[in-house]
Formats: sequence, structure tokens, C-alpha cells
Amino acid sequence: MTSLVSLFSRPSPLQFGKESFNTRNAAVHTAYDPRHPPPHPGPLWTRFVCLSDTHSETFQVPPGDVLLHSGDLSRLGTYDQLKITMDWLRSLPHPVKIIIAGNHDFPLHESWYETQYHVFHRTKEVGLTPKNTQQIPSRIRELVDNESNGIVYLQDQKHTFQAKDGGREWSVYGSPWQPWFHGWAFNYTPEEAQAHVSLIPEVDILMTHGPPSTILDTTLTNQHVGCPELLAHLSRMPKPPLIHCFGHIHEAHGAIVHVWDANDQATEPNQFATEERSNPGDKQPSETIMVNAANQPIGHMAFSRGVHIPCGGPGFQPVIIDVLDSAQR
Repeated sequence: MTSLVSLFSRPSPLQFGKESFNTRNAAVHTAYDPRHPPPHPGPLWTRFVCLSDTHSETFQVPPGDVLLHSGDLSRLGTYDQLKITMDWLRSLPHPVKIIIAGNHDFPLHESWYETQYHVFHRTKEVGLTPKNTQQIPSRIRELVDNESNGIVYLQDQKHTFQAKDGGREWSVYGSPWQPWFHGWAFNYTPEEAQAHVSLIPEVDILMTHGPPSTILDTTLTNQHVGCPELLAHLSRMPKPPLIHCFGHIHEAHGAIVHVWDANDQATEPNQFATEERSNPGDKQPSETIMVNAANQPIGHMAFSRGVHIPCGGPGFQPVIIDVLDSAQR
């Protein structure tokens, strides 16, 4: 007869591999033993830990200096679901935590939710004043966008921060939008795309819910569903971000380095950006670490040898990025 001790001491059928790569100014870890994550490289570096699409699931997250969550905090945007996530994020040790919403976080897209809530919810999470003239802050918005959380919520906003006392000031911009997806929250049509992505300024770290076109955006049906206008907008920047963290397309989880050059898919190339990148005096072209941080397994990728992979499990772990504080865009 098998004892309980021997049963629970057996190795897990889910194995965590090791996958890492280095760039000029960073080290990126996409697979590692969660019990023994890669050591922090030291005081001259800042460790970013990237999450997305956690959908009210909780799991072990490696420590770091900055936690980034790129949306889909909940399953279907209810107060109870979002509270699970916010309580979990508050409990994590990272000194700086920055989050955005995604298409599943319905009530945070307040104008859309006013007319579409009935598709997903029996009752409305957002109320109106008695005179029905203006929205009152929803309980959910107060839950998520509240300084007492120790968490910064960005919705088409820029923010600057220091990860450590006397350290570098980093800039970040957060946008919850993505190309149309069955009319869910924070969707835009191709005709509306430019108006949304043009708001994105040059920053060190960009957080969007959806990916740019052709970059970690391939679905299970082998379609590229990222935003062409987002890629074009970034390609026009003289100084694109050091890190672009997104999610939404769960099956495309991973990280790559995108090197920008004059051949990137800008619909209207920026003359100054093109000249700066092609200038013979430039030592190296600009590069961006692109991260699809989606943590929730999907489809056949949610199973390994017949065993279900949990949120944040093998193939869907938080992505660790160690960046030199001296890194320049």
C-alpha cells in the first residue's frame, strides 16, 4: 500500500525547463525552476517580472524590483474576481507594481460597460447617479485604481518611478486596448486603431494588452492577430521602448528581441527615426525586448502528457527581465 508521504514526495509530472537569453543591456528568463529562480544580478540592475492574463488565478511569482501585469486581471470582470487578483498582487513583495486592464476586465471600460454589461453580467457593476446624468465611480474602479493598494493602475496614462532609493527614474505607459475581438471591452476597429496607438509616447517600458502585429501574436489557428498600427507607431519612434510587455494571445507566450531598422512596417515612415537608425555614427540599432507574458494556458497547450498545466505553469511562467540601470533607448 502506498503511503501518503511517498505519494506526495513523488516528482511532479510537470517539468520546468530553463530558457534564457541575453541582449546588449538585459538578461531575459522565460523558463526556470520556480523554487530557485535565477539570482538577481546586483545593484546595477533592475529586475522586472512580467505577468498577464492571470484571470483571477494565483500562483508563485519570483521576487523582483518591479512587477508588471498587462491585463485580463479577471475571468469576467466581477468584483469578487478582481478582488482575488488585487489581494494577491498586494501580497507580493515587489516594491513597484504596475497594472493595466484587458478585454476581460469589463467594468473598467466604463462607457462600453454601460451599454454592454447585460451580455456578460446579470446586474450592472457600475451605477449611475439618481439623476442619471453622470457616472459615479464603480466599486471595481475604486478597488483597482486606489493608491492605498501600493499598486499603480494605468489606463492610457504615463507614469514615472524609481525602483530603488536614489536609483534611475523609469518611464512607463499603459494601454488596455487591442484590435476588435467579438466586441469585448477595450476593443478597437482597424479604423479606430490609429487614434488609440498614436497616444503612446516614447517611454522606457510600454504595457499594452494586445501585441503588435507579427510579434508573439500567432493564434492556435496560425493567424497573426496583433495590431499593425501599433507596430507601425513603434517603428516611427526615434527611441522605441526598452521593454514592451503585453499578453492577450495566450498561446504565443514568450519573449524575443526586436531590432528596429528602416524596413520596419511603418505606414508612414518617420524621416527622423529612419535617419537616426541608419546614421553611420550609430554603433547599434535600437532594440526592444518584446514579452508576451500571458500566464493562462489555452487549448492543447494547457496539457502536458495528459496533465493539466496550471496558470503560471511550465510554458506560461512569469517572464523575468534583468535590465542594466544604465541602459538607454
